[in-house]
Amino acid sequence: MADPLEGHERLAVEPTVAPPLAIDALFRAHASYVAAIGLRLLGRRDEVDDLVQDVFLAAYRARDTLRTHPEVRGWLVVVAVRTARRRLRLRRLRGWLHLDDGANDAVVAPGPRPDDQALLAQVYAALDRMPVNHRLAWTLRHVNGEELGAVATALACSLATAKRWIAAAQAQLASEVRS
Repeated sequence: MADPLEGHERLAVEPTVAPPLAIDALFRAHASYVAAIGLRLLGRRDEVDDLVQDVFLAAYRARDTLRTHPEVRGWLVVVAVRTARRRLRLRRLRGWLHLDDGANDAVVAPGPRPDDQALLAQVYAALDRMPVNHRLAWTLRHVNGEELGAVATALACSLATAKRWIAAAQAQLASEVRS
């Protein structure tokens, strides 16, 4: 087949390349959001800085693909959830091995009334006893206020599975937490 541009000048077209992702700007824009999610998911202040650091280390490692990612904030949430999942599973293992006594538990909300503080401590104690995926799904939905679809995406599961995990967590909380 003949070349349709035969005899005509060809234009040199350079591929467009997105500029490198500025991790420092990404950090300034989203670190407090990632920290807030981490605090709600983990329930301990002493683990949040490490979670944020791990999330932005992952962002640095993925900077070449992230610069063209349409929803960087959503990607950061998914990485934060996965990081929190690993930390919660490790915490549970450390508890079984009696290496984590929970002494570093810091109730999430500073300054509420003492009875609210006690209720919050009960909720996080109950969350510590439930399966990690149930805890994450319930926290994302009811504490972070995420839509069900966003919960499923963050947990890499189906919408039906996310709903089941949230319902199971709600049932366990209802049976364990007394207001």
